[in-house]
Amino acid sequence: MSTSNAVQEINRELARRLVEEARSNPQSAYAGKLVGIANGQVVAVADNWDELARRVRQAEPDPRKTFLIEVDRDYDKVEHIWGLR
Repeated sequence: MSTSNAVQEINRELARRLVEEARSNPQSAYAGKLVGIANGQVVAVADNWDELARRVRQAEPDPRKTFLIEVDRDYDKVEHIWGLR
């Protein structure tokens, strides 16, 4: 497994733990926030995507080593997007 793949797996695991924590504890510091992870560590917490992306890029310029997540989002839920013709 390449280094970037290993970092991605570590980042995904941390993201999963943060989502679980927020689900079980609504008072979690990450509940209702957008979280940026780089190299297996939380490097930014923000209220909007632009701010989060800016701060994560400052912490780690290689996007393959980063992961951004909306902690309160239910990632197991299927969302259907319908279009108009």
